[in-house]
Amino acid sequence: MSLEEKERTNVRLVFLGAAGVGKTALIQRFLKDTFETKHRRTVEELHRKEYEVGGVKVNVNIMDTSGSYSFPAMRRLSIQNSDAFALVYAVNDPASLEVVKRLRDEILELKEDKYTPIVVIGNKIDCHHERQVSCEDVVSTVELDWNNSLVEASAKDNINVLQAFRELLQQANLPRWFSPALCHRRETFPKEKNKIAAMNKAKSCFLS
Repeated sequence: MSLEEKERTNVRLVFLGAAGVGKTALIQRFLKDTFETKHRRTVEELHRKEYEVGGVKVNVNIMDTSGSYSFPAMRRLSIQNSDAFALVYAVNDPASLEVVKRLRDEILELKEDKYTPIVVIGNKIDCHHERQVSCEDVVSTVELDWNNSLVEASAKDNINVLQAFRELLQQANLPRWFSPALCHRRETFPKEKNKIAAMNKAKSCFLS
């Protein structure tokens, strides 16, 4: 193995959830700071981002998966080959939360490790009048029963998207020095447009 290969660290994140909950929107907001209003059906897409911290190259691979159960083999392969998982539901779609529960069970079964890094993301908190899933109803299950992290976010309004990715990277299989350094490299990440909303836990319900 060459010196360059030794200095290169890879981490693979996978986004799972029902169709239309905003998995692609969250990824695009993080990588490009953009948001598309039209829903685009995803089968499977891999995004790569390279960072250099302290002279060490780190590749972050983000797998965007289909919300359809028509591709079980692809989903299982993504789970087996990934280091950390984002399980996304929409706060205006209670059925999507049930999908998250099933996906978590599948992850734990395939990884055979109850301590597998998982972050649950409740997207679309910008849909205030359409909300059907309260943060309080999810906290006890995710934080206490599952011992996982919960972040409520909005890809549309760019609320807590950065925080969700930070949480994923902190839990992923990275060198201990990388995650804190990455979190403080402001030039690496897109700027949050709504800092007040992102910091207001009563509204954003960020929990870790």
